Amino acid sequence: MASTDKKPATKKAAATKKPAATKKAAAKKPAAKGTAKKPAAAEKAAAAKKPATKKAAAAKKPATKKAAAAKKPATKKAAAAKKPASKFNVGDKVVHPQHGAAVIVKKARQTVDGKRKDYFVLEIATEQLTVFVPVESIEETVRPVISKNQARKVLGVFKEEPQEAGSNWSRWYKVLNEKMTSGDIYQVAEVIRDLTYAQQVKGISPALKRMLSKARTTLSSELGFALGIPQEEAEKRLDKALPKVEEPEGA
Repeated sequence: MASTDKKPATKKAAATKKPAATKKAAAKKPAAKGTAKKPAAAEKAAAAKKPATKKAAAAKKPATKKAAAAKKPATKKAAAAKKPASKFNVGDKVVHPQHGAAVIVKKARQTVDGKRKDYFVLEIATEQLTVFVPVESIEETVRPVISKNQARKVLGVFKEEPQEAGSNWSRWYKVLNEKMTSGDIYQVAEVIRDLTYAQQVKGISPALKRMLSKARTTLSSELGFALGIPQEEAEKRLDKALPKVEEPEGA
């Protein structure tokens, strides 16, 4: 009788122990859920970082575009500032070093070597010749016509002592040619003075005669522009200012 009473007690104890174990297992499962919180936290952190990176990148790009946009107008302004307006205009009277006095008659645009350029068109006063000079280099090519006061000083060069050839004619010719192409009207006047003297005293070669004729035309054309007189009148004033070589007695 005593043994039969113990069995039910064992079953009850077992029955009571099982729910406890189940509860412990159930209690452990939520703990496993707690481990699932780590990926959620990492995802939130990563998700929080990504928008921040995109915002930073988005913030950088407009700044770069603005900086680039700000640089371009500045470059254009700087380029415009480097190109000052020319002091020469259509209608101006100028002097070309190779051709003498000229008038700027118009501007023209032409294509040269595939590039379009603006040119000043010059009509040479002493020749039936038209010369095109790039607008960008006009100030390095031509110069303004001398003033009335300078015209008187140029004629005063004829009163100075002439320079003779000496024994080295080739060297003298080179010096005279350099003066002719210098664009300096005072040096052109020196050529007229020296060659006129040499012609009157010894005679000069045909090449030097052509140079003398060219020098006279160059000077008289500019004198005409400077004094506001026709070129024929300027040539008369030139001849009047040139000294005459006195012939030796008994000649």
